Amino acid sequence: MVRLDGGAFLMGGKGAGVWFADGEGPVRETVVSPFWIDETTVTNAAYRAFVEATGYVTEAERFGWSFVHASQLSEELREKHAAGRVAGLEWWFGIPGASWRAPLGDGRSIEELGREDHPVVHVSWNDAAAFARWAGKRLPTEAEWEFAARGGLEQKLYPWGDDLTPDGVHRCNIWQGTFPTLDTGEDGYRGTAPARSFPPNGHGLFNMTGNVWEWTADWFSPTYGRNAPRENPRGPETGQRKAMRGGSYLCHASYCNRYRCSARSSNTPDTSTGHLGFRCVADA
Repeated sequence: MVRLDGGAFLMGGKGAGVWFADGEGPVRETVVSPFWIDETTVTNAAYRAFVEATGYVTEAERFGWSFVHASQLSEELREKHAAGRVAGLEWWFGIPGASWRAPLGDGRSIEELGREDHPVVHVSWNDAAAFARWAGKRLPTEAEWEFAARGGLEQKLYPWGDDLTPDGVHRCNIWQGTFPTLDTGEDGYRGTAPARSFPPNGHGLFNMTGNVWEWTADWFSPTYGRNAPRENPRGPETGQRKAMRGGSYLCHASYCNRYRCSARSSNTPDTSTGHLGFRCVADA
């Protein structure tokens, strides 16, 4: 983990590309107390250690299925599970047997795929919170997450600045090509990348944007930021969806464009997908 001293920063975004319906704005000065944060998202190897120590069974395993993106499925599996496509988001398939142990839904384990150092996926918010409790940690607030993601820079789009590919070099794992049919993999990856891919930001943290969405502790509200407390905001007291940060390997400018420091989204606490993971924090 990395210790961050906390302090004041400008939270939120403004201008072109900001999803105002998500409640990215307004830009407001926010103060966070010192805290520790994982250098990377929790990996498959780390989650396996938790499961082996506790016998924990994830919600995807209990449900018997999870969501896998079409780009990660063979043509045979897409045809076989066509009935499991999500209406309106036809690139998502509910695949029986997909879980953190077999993330592609084709039966191959993380060991067979060589993904022990990749972020664990197909974990719900509840699964992530269970790991955090076991590890003596917790999930970050949105304010802590954004403070960490910015890496000491003020109001930059990305953890490294405003240019997505400085000097033509890719700095995160997102979708290149035509979404959702063709990912050219120009950044080196189609699907998840190892948790320590690409240079870290100014705080020494890896892949704060792209690769996988990251669960946070906060309930999601598109209006909370308008009147949020200045010091250590923790989101609404109740809600139906939990806030997620950072975007993923499926984000593309034509559709998602949420691989920015201020971008946010949400999902229900029992949802699991092949592009959603987490990292932990602890009080300093």
